[in-house]
Amino acid sequence: MNIVVCGGGPSGLYFALLAKKHLANIGTVTVFEQNPRDATFGFGIVLADRGLHRLRQADPESCEVITRSCFQSRNRIVTHRDEKIFIEGGGSGGAIARLRLLQILQRCCESAGVEVLYEHPLNAGNLPEADLIVGADGVNSVVRAAHADGFGATSHTLTGKLAWYGTAAHFPYPILSFKQNELGYFWCVAYAHTESMSTFVAECDAKTWLRSGLHAMNEEEARRFCEKLFASELRGHHLLSNKSLWGSFPVTRVQRWHVGNKVLVGDALHSAHPSIGSGTRIAMEDSIALINALKANRSLDDALHAFQRDRCRGKQLLLVAAEKSINWYETVVPRLQRYEPLELVFDYMARTGRLDEPRLMAEYPRFMRQYGARWREFMAAR
Repeated sequence: MNIVVCGGGPSGLYFALLAKKHLANIGTVTVFEQNPRDATFGFGIVLADRGLHRLRQADPESCEVITRSCFQSRNRIVTHRDEKIFIEGGGSGGAIARLRLLQILQRCCESAGVEVLYEHPLNAGNLPEADLIVGADGVNSVVRAAHADGFGATSHTLTGKLAWYGTAAHFPYPILSFKQNELGYFWCVAYAHTESMSTFVAECDAKTWLRSGLHAMNEEEARRFCEKLFASELRGHHLLSNKSLWGSFPVTRVQRWHVGNKVLVGDALHSAHPSIGSGTRIAMEDSIALINALKANRSLDDALHAFQRDRCRGKQLLLVAAEKSINWYETVVPRLQRYEPLELVFDYMARTGRLDEPRLMAEYPRFMRQYGARWREFMAAR
């Protein structure tokens, strides 16, 4: 079987690596990437402990290198109305620079015999010939666009606005910080992805985006605006820009995961909202599931049907959680107006419906010993 992978991001490279290493009838595996080698947008990405466990099962060698390159953190701090709430507990998270992850996967692919072609943009009219074409080319997937009706693709754009920055400010614990001024409500998410670098995501609602003038600012003007706005979080450090343009997040879904010999993974299949911090993990687990289906089925058609059937069961839980988290952020301004700091933390932790009291007691024991009674009061009145 000869395979073409469209997209040289984490899910595409990881699928190519696993295909070359684990498929018995494999021929050529070629990855087409539109950008130059080592060109990446964004800064750090999160690979939490559960995701790393699955990567380790799929390919221990690459996972070992990835794990060594992650900055491990636990706990978090939520700030609202200038009050900081420390949330101790939860699973460990490993954040890694996106470029570092790509470099690891690039080298592993090359060692395994995968051909990666950079600066090779594809479009719907020039998809290469292959026995299997894997669309790992993100939210603007040309593979999906070439057969949009066949995939049953739908897409809409959220109203909230955000921009991704980097900074040398170090955050040993991930933060979520809300603030209000005369222009409206802003918030930021920040987490370290190395010992000396952090990812910093600035966000606001659509009305605040317009009132603040961010919609009319160029990249440098917006960077300076955010640097001043979040000065207390940055503690004298600068924000670093890398195509850090303000925009709204697209939500893409498909009904059918494959059309003929073409199949989608990662954001091309379902775009994952950054608020659940699992987009890259979900995308790479799509690749694992597709490899498992190809290994377990003799015909390609059977394998692609098995991929959707089997992967959909587990992925649906994540997608439901993502939809609930999306709705929480899309409606966060009334919550900021209504809730006191601790109430907002409770509402934030409950937003996906996955953290019930038994799970909270197991994963956040100290937090619940301190706030358990108030949690129960809040949830009863919610």
